[in-house]
Amino acid sequence: MLSPPLSLYIHLPWCVRKCPYCDFNSHPALETVDYPGYTDALLDDLTGELPLVAGRTVETIFFGGGTPSLFPPGEIGRLIKGIESRLPCSKDLEVTLEANPGTADQDRFVGYREAGVNRLSIGVQSFNSQSLKMLERIHGPRQALDAIGRARAAGFENINLDLMFGLPGQGVEQALEDVCTALEHQPEHVSFYQLTVEPNTRFFSTPPTLPSDEAIWEMQCAGQEMLAAGGVAQYEISAFSRPRFQCRHNLNYWTFGDYLGIGAGAHGKVTHRRQSLMIERRWKMRSPSRYVASRGTARMVAGTHVLSDHDTQLEFMMNALRLRAGFTSSLFEERTGLSFSSLKERLQLAEERGFIKKDGDIIGCTELGRRYLNDLLALFV
Repeated sequence: MLSPPLSLYIHLPWCVRKCPYCDFNSHPALETVDYPGYTDALLDDLTGELPLVAGRTVETIFFGGGTPSLFPPGEIGRLIKGIESRLPCSKDLEVTLEANPGTADQDRFVGYREAGVNRLSIGVQSFNSQSLKMLERIHGPRQALDAIGRARAAGFENINLDLMFGLPGQGVEQALEDVCTALEHQPEHVSFYQLTVEPNTRFFSTPPTLPSDEAIWEMQCAGQEMLAAGGVAQYEISAFSRPRFQCRHNLNYWTFGDYLGIGAGAHGKVTHRRQSLMIERRWKMRSPSRYVASRGTARMVAGTHVLSDHDTQLEFMMNALRLRAGFTSSLFEERTGLSFSSLKERLQLAEERGFIKKDGDIIGCTELGRRYLNDLLALFV
């Protein structure tokens, strides 16, 4: 049986300042960051992971953060060359880098493109100055628009725009104005997702006043309709794209593919096919300074965990049920090593409650299931 597709996630943990809603492993760059030293640590980290994926080809690379656009293009280029010298890479390798409109000038965008980045994800969040102020973003509407223009001028033909809705003080009309503005700039991809207040964030300790659930639902439905009318079709709960521009990296997550995670706090998932299929989760040391200090040693790996059959079922469903196209029984068995019959009772209960539907061998969420996804997933817990 073939191994799942393989991706590589690279975590660049620094940002100008931490946003009040952010629960990622990110750290303000209060002092001069040793970018070359961190690049060296990343390449040592990758070298240590190579025995896990010997002979396998990387299909996608994703630079996430933090704010990856703080990194000098030269270091991004050195990383990509270092990856290509260590691992076989697909001829049509997708390389995504997240960029903050407030941290990337024209030269940087040109540098990233020359380094091998071919997909840019711009963290706009909103084009409304008041909303950006409430989110404590370091950019304004003009900078967001300029960033899109600079990315096009640098030669990027695959651009994602991040948009959030359900923001403090936001009305339905404001949310739709953001979608309209995004569509005017013809992005290949839009991530349109609701602000959620996560533990260990400033918004959690000091909650802002958010729109009502009814208003948020109206924003979501109307925004999805507007995106579809603009030629950007929904293929996952919060992901929308033009034809042939779905994010292959994220699709690999949602279809339960494998990925290496390198960098401070990065997580990975690797399928081992020995006498029986075994799925291992791995994660790295969270502290950037301790991560770099541990370079070249086993201490970079903070922990590992082999999924139980029940963990595997739940994680597969948490990912695959996000996809609008659904999933097949053969994909479940191929990616988990489990019999599809092990899901039978839970799927039957979900179908009785109107959360899922079957179309031949394809299982997917109904509109009710998408709206109450957490209730649906609870059936598999």
